[in-house]
Amino acid sequence: MRVKQQYASIQRVIRSLGPGILMATAAIGGSHLVAATQAGANYGWQLALLILAVNIFKYPFFRAAVSYTVSSGQSLQQGYARMGRGYLVAALGVNCIAAVVNAAALLMFSASLLGYFLPVALPIPILSALVLASILFILLAGHFSAMNKIAKLIMFVLVVSTLVAATAAAVNGPVAPASFKSESPWSLVAIGFLVVTMGWMPAPIEISAITSLWLKRQKQTQSVTPTSALFDFNLGYITTMLLALVFLALGALVLHGSGQVLASGGIGFSQQLVDLYANTIGEWSRWLIAIIAFLCIFGSALTVYDGYCRAITEAFSLLKGSADIPQKQFSGVLTVVAIISFTIVLFFKSALLAMLGFAMTLAFITTPLFAWLNHRLVKMSSLDETLKGGRWLVVLSYVGLVYLFGFLAVFLWWKFI
Repeated sequence: MRVKQQYASIQRVIRSLGPGILMATAAIGGSHLVAATQAGANYGWQLALLILAVNIFKYPFFRAAVSYTVSSGQSLQQGYARMGRGYLVAALGVNCIAAVVNAAALLMFSASLLGYFLPVALPIPILSALVLASILFILLAGHFSAMNKIAKLIMFVLVVSTLVAATAAAVNGPVAPASFKSESPWSLVAIGFLVVTMGWMPAPIEISAITSLWLKRQKQTQSVTPTSALFDFNLGYITTMLLALVFLALGALVLHGSGQVLASGGIGFSQQLVDLYANTIGEWSRWLIAIIAFLCIFGSALTVYDGYCRAITEAFSLLKGSADIPQKQFSGVLTVVAIISFTIVLFFKSALLAMLGFAMTLAFITTPLFAWLNHRLVKMSSLDETLKGGRWLVVLSYVGLVYLFGFLAVFLWWKFI
């Protein structure tokens, strides 16, 4: 009897998972497979504290999605509208730009990984068209529940396989010789790389508005309590933070000091990414890892197309005085974002790392705006006691704002002065 009760309890917990895991699926894309791995490959363990710090300092602003939506029953963008029409318009403008850029980056990455499986070499535009057609089919069919289930499965398999690879790499020891001396990332020359590393770590902050939409939608179909919503969010967020360190470890142990230069092209980089796992876990895992990597990035692309387009549609509706997200308008926005993002892929062609770097830099520049919006909205709102978080969360929020605006000022000074 007790076993049945425990099993039923576990099932309830799994069913309650949703927006937090979807956020994690959207996050563990370019920021982890690319940025964190590159950080380890280029600088060893030196950026571990930076990755940990940026995840911690962004925490209050991502958590705002849960705190505000569960307490008020409204999405973050409805909250922006309450603050003033100008705030919502600013968020909409940034979301429109971020939607097409981030979607294009993940579309190109997904297409590059898809090319790994095919017996014949196809150009990136054709591969991207195949991936985009699949995404549009899933989203236009309205399969949100299927996307939710797929995200949970992808996350579970990715976590297990990545931990196995990192453990194997740790057992084998670093490939870098004891005499190898890496460059320091703490110089003006490396600021651009630091910005790229932090831009999508763990994800662009505007994803918080998307998370609140997913949470609001989840509340329409099942019971969501402040405790269950916070557990779901914390599980997804902590998982993304720890996995970022694990990917950094893989780069530091397997690539750092090896003399191997990461390819800038999509197919070449995807090959190196799969080799990273296969060389540590074993050759038997090559195709399994390739499938997992593709599903991970495909899942990120799927959630990004869905989330950004819902956020944009909601913002347009709010500006018209409604909080609905009509399927027809969503389909229209999705179609426009798909066309523009595909056009961007045609422009960048196979320059995957350049595309990802551009998207991450843009995300870094817009991060302080959304961080401040979420901070101000939470501060002026009445929150559920379970979700307030105490003085430590308030302090962390202010420190996070200083960190984000301060680093942005340094970057702008480095870039333009």
